[in-house]
Amino acid sequence: MTDDGAGLAGFHALPANVATEALLTCCSSPEWARALVEARPYPSVDALLDTADAVLAGLPESEIDQALAGHPRIGERPDTAASAREQAGVATAADAVRSALAAGNRAYEARFGHLYLVCASGRSGSELLAILEDRLGNDAETERRVMRTELAKINRIRLRALLAANR
Repeated sequence: MTDDGAGLAGFHALPANVATEALLTCCSSPEWARALVEARPYPSVDALLDTADAVLAGLPESEIDQALAGHPRIGERPDTAASAREQAGVATAADAVRSALAAGNRAYEARFGHLYLVCASGRSGSELLAILEDRLGNDAETERRVMRTELAKINRIRLRALLAANR
């Protein structure tokens, strides 16, 4: 994807409180949003994305839990336009796949104590179900690491969309 200098300039021009609120639509961790606002200006979109990844990697688990709280379960009715776009492949899934995703979500949450999070963009319901079933075999530490990686992917997609909206 091309560097969106116009969107980055628009992001830099936002007052801190407005920029923070905009970032919270990408990731609901207040600490993550605050750190990204405080690090402005960025020389490039890549620098913003890299900073977003670095901040996320350093967040305590309590902030990751807040970030997870901003995401619907895979297969449930998305609560934001971003989630609806990201889960578009689930919307057309067969009833059996949707039922299996619901059961898998319950099993996942019982096993790991948090929401099953996956970067769903461009993936079918069946593919998301297969990923969920595979990840149920992870130990808790591995799964927490995988979940953070998926969260970073989602944040990058949403940050790019935010910049596109700030042109």
